[in-house]
Amino acid sequence: MNLKQAMLVIISLITVFSIQAKPISQVSKILFGSCSHQDKDIPIFDAINKEHADLFVFLGDNVYGDTENMTVLKSKYHKLGIKPGFVQLRATTPLVAMWDDHDYGENDAGQEYPFKEASREIMLNFWQEPKDSPRRKRDSGIYTSYMYGKEEQSVQLILPDLRWNRPELNSIGELNYWLNSFFNNVGPYRPVDNNTSMLGEAQWQWLEKELLKPASVKVIASSLQLIPDFTGWESWANFPADRQRLFDFIETHQIGGVIMISGDTHWGELSKYQVKQNYPLWEITSSGLTQKWKDVSPNMHRVGEYTSEVNYGFIEIDWYQDDALIEFGLKDINGNVTHLKSMPLSNLQFNSK
Repeated sequence: MNLKQAMLVIISLITVFSIQAKPISQVSKILFGSCSHQDKDIPIFDAINKEHADLFVFLGDNVYGDTENMTVLKSKYHKLGIKPGFVQLRATTPLVAMWDDHDYGENDAGQEYPFKEASREIMLNFWQEPKDSPRRKRDSGIYTSYMYGKEEQSVQLILPDLRWNRPELNSIGELNYWLNSFFNNVGPYRPVDNNTSMLGEAQWQWLEKELLKPASVKVIASSLQLIPDFTGWESWANFPADRQRLFDFIETHQIGGVIMISGDTHWGELSKYQVKQNYPLWEITSSGLTQKWKDVSPNMHRVGEYTSEVNYGFIEIDWYQDDALIEFGLKDINGNVTHLKSMPLSNLQFNSK
């Protein structure tokens, strides 16, 4: 660390002691993002910190660990932790985090990653998870949920773990990828052809119970994209039984107020999936805080244009309308809105007109 960096950290640490993150009693503004490389500057934190959000959700690839050396992994979290923008964010805004493959420990890794227990401890320690949290000991993953606000102004945040139980991906092979997929901006994976689950049944039982809990707004925070049918990269579409089970459960039980957020892709976009009874499921994909990808995959559910620039996502709720107003979308490095959808909460219900 050079002198300039050290001074910035000292200034930021002063901020920690002078301004403390407020406790959450009600949520009106949620910000979120993914894919923040610890070896890069993260200037987008400046715009995020100016927002004074009620909550910030880190959706995964929060560091690029990619190692079986836990000392190295810990040092990479440390690099993120001393960045002035992150120090200020942690001091002023409540943070919630889920991992994806790179902070789990290895690119595209799943249940086979041999150091996931040690990685879990490092990850949860960094994000200051309580020592008695079920996330630390549960043998089926670090999934979790939070409930904010009360009654008509309640928001539930649900974070599934898409790493701990995920079986091997269905790869087409390197040669086939370069010959048939690369030039179409499609990745090297294909959907599995059976009922294989990346969540595992224990997590599914938990998820269904969470979805049945009463809340006006339910934010499903997924490290991977949910709605896009197929990109060839990691997504729920690679495990179609899981994806369909989720959509069917929401529809069968007529669960209203659902908004999906996701990361991973290195591009940002809005997606819409229409279930029966005129109920739209919306997904905001925000990626990345540092990472960018120009070869954006097709998405038949995309609404509007994608962005291949750095971005972060937002959900804002005006509870003080007769019909609560929800706005969601993406913002750029300067905090300018690039994608926006606005609708009354009643539009996110079954049988709405």
